[in-house]
Amino acid sequence: QVQLVESGGGLVQAGGSLRLSCAASGRTSDTYAMGWFRQALGKEREFVAAISWRGAYTHYADSVKGRFTISRDNAKNTMYLQMNTLKPEDTAVYYCAAGGRVGIREYEYDYWGQGTQVTVSS
Repeated sequence: QVQLVESGGGLVQAGGSLRLSCAASGRTSDTYAMGWFRQALGKEREFVAAISWRGAYTHYADSVKGRFTISRDNAKNTMYLQMNTLKPEDTAVYYCAAGGRVGIREYEYDYWGQGTQVTVSS
């Protein structure tokens, strides 16, 4: 079992930045790909970004490419999402996830955090 806890969400003006963190505990000795998803009010959860175990491979949704950066520090069992040039449409609950491979579908991840709210005001 792996437990994931997100932090770093909040309220920010359009054009601003936030950095989300996802701390993992439990069976962190296993190797996991990790990802970020988000769910806006009234919408389905969508893929944001993913990163391989060693961080050599990353993948982004087109809507965040060039603005968001995913990274991880395995020594700290923590993954990050640096979000720059935020837009009101980035407003959502952001979830981190861990799984056996890098993927863009929810079913490809086995463990999920509880989410952290990001609100971008115009």
